Amino acid sequence: MTGHERYDVIVVGAGIAGSLVARHLGERGRRVLVLEAGVRADGPGSGTDGAPHTAQHAAPWPEVSDVTGTGDGYRADGYFVQRGELPYASGYVRANGGTGNVWTGLTPRMLPEDFDTEPFGYGRSWPMGYAELEPHYRAAEHAIGVSADVDEQRSAVGLPFPEDYVFPMRALPRSRVDEVLAERLDGRRITEPGVAEPVELRVVGTPQGRNGVPDPRYGGGAGYVPLGAGGRPAPDSRCVGSATCIPHCPSHAKYTPLKTQAGWGPAVGLRDRAVVSRVLAGPGGRATGVEYLAYAGDGSGPGAVTGHTVHADVVVLAAHAIENAKLLLMSGLANRSGQVGRNLMDHPVLLTWGLLPEHVGPYRGPGSTSGLEGFRAGPARRVRAPFRIEIGNWGWVWAKGPVDTDVAELVRGAGPGRPGLRGAALRAALADRIGRQFTLQFEMEQGADPANRVTIDPRLRDRIGLPRPVLTYGLSEHVKDGIAAARAVSDRIFALLGAQDHTSFGATDWPGRFEHHGRIHGYRGAGHAAGTHVMGSGPDTSVVDSWQRCWDHPGLYAVGCGSMPSVATSNPTLTMAALALRSAGRIEAELAARDRPVTLSSTRDPLHSGERGPVRTVRSPGASS
Repeated sequence: MTGHERYDVIVVGAGIAGSLVARHLGERGRRVLVLEAGVRADGPGSGTDGAPHTAQHAAPWPEVSDVTGTGDGYRADGYFVQRGELPYASGYVRANGGTGNVWTGLTPRMLPEDFDTEPFGYGRSWPMGYAELEPHYRAAEHAIGVSADVDEQRSAVGLPFPEDYVFPMRALPRSRVDEVLAERLDGRRITEPGVAEPVELRVVGTPQGRNGVPDPRYGGGAGYVPLGAGGRPAPDSRCVGSATCIPHCPSHAKYTPLKTQAGWGPAVGLRDRAVVSRVLAGPGGRATGVEYLAYAGDGSGPGAVTGHTVHADVVVLAAHAIENAKLLLMSGLANRSGQVGRNLMDHPVLLTWGLLPEHVGPYRGPGSTSGLEGFRAGPARRVRAPFRIEIGNWGWVWAKGPVDTDVAELVRGAGPGRPGLRGAALRAALADRIGRQFTLQFEMEQGADPANRVTIDPRLRDRIGLPRPVLTYGLSEHVKDGIAAARAVSDRIFALLGAQDHTSFGATDWPGRFEHHGRIHGYRGAGHAAGTHVMGSGPDTSVVDSWQRCWDHPGLYAVGCGSMPSVATSNPTLTMAALALRSAGRIEAELAARDRPVTLSSTRDPLHSGERGPVRTVRSPGASS
């Protein structure tokens, strides 16, 4: 290993959490090195212009399409090795900006009761509550630039906010799909099987990490200036409803980590094509730096990979819940509790889809602009997993694929006596089908379960010799009961809408497929990995403390969704960002304490009674020169 560089902080991973931590510390003059396993795109097609993200030979990543098979058995032929009862059905991106380049952009907060699920009989509780995280939620909403209606979030979701708070930008307008569902559902009540209290339906706008109209009341009247391409101020860079936010937003309205990186000062450096292979710790357990493998090209050529070592007073792992766990396991660190890699969570998503009686103009706007929030909380959590319902704006695309699938079905026909369509008949049928499509997306909370885990096997390595993640994953009865309840709720909603239900979980199309209480269900992964280095109140039962510091290793932080003891029902990005900013503040406080001068006075000189030695000022131990 070559290199003897030294920094104040090394950040492993340039996704949302890592980019926010680096910016916070860089603004305070800390020398920060960010190491990114993937590639930094350069040139006119890069950054928020949405350069394609291609997996590198030396830094592969899991694709959802790697998982194939049926409910009777499946396999994962890709970066992941899967050994569980059911497939972990999510992927992520190893590139500069990480999965934050391709996320859906939804930024709801967790509910206060989400921080303590143990009274409901499942999961793990947080060592902090909503009130403690709330100021950092506001900081994250500023950093991302969130569009939402605070009064609606108070009244319809039940979230506490400071009295004078408004979001940086006004809520995005509803889609036509939202409006139609609101007209027919608002005020109606649904009673779940086995649950006494009915739930009143109400279509509620979802906070968005994308530019809308800035609210002039924000910041006490200072207003908010949204960011556009390259992180530059762009008050006119607004969501225009392109229906193509993934993998990139054509109008640069959606937040990505590249916008934060554009605000990095000269104290922050980014080194891409750098796959961290080990975290270094001294005899007392303190983190001292990392070893990484640098690759040229895609790392496939002879001699393309070289080893390097860099040192720092603080090491921050921000590489994704699964990659963080893998790196801790490879390094043999932070596992006194035996919880590293355990408690892997996601949001298993039940999709139901159908045709409304009239055209509703799908494929306009972001993937979802509104949802139904009434099933996220309350005593029903004792008998089934809670869920949040996203109203999908993009037709059947997530359930069945792009509209090409509809074209193929109509051309192929439905068997004898129902031949395929051509010409004007095809165009009319296609317009009718696509114009009436809608989807409900039920995001299920999955409680922390130590049996769901990430491990490594020295026999199973990637192309540069590092262990591949080995995943063991399944769904508890609590989650399966939640999915069954969600399906029953869907049936009632479809009836209220007068919609034709086209939901079907074919064996070849849904590896995440199972039978529960006599009914076949299927799920997709939401890409919301969490829980692999959970925070807690002590080192015997958790990996990190409430600041995301590893208990046994001063100077080592593992930040991101992997620290979350519960994933609740909300998309976790905003909570992850709030936790990252909270940890960044703690890191800065520790570095400031390190640098604070200390005045020492010698004791009486025993050889010269009554005389003292000189008074001198020194830096605290560990201070940089």
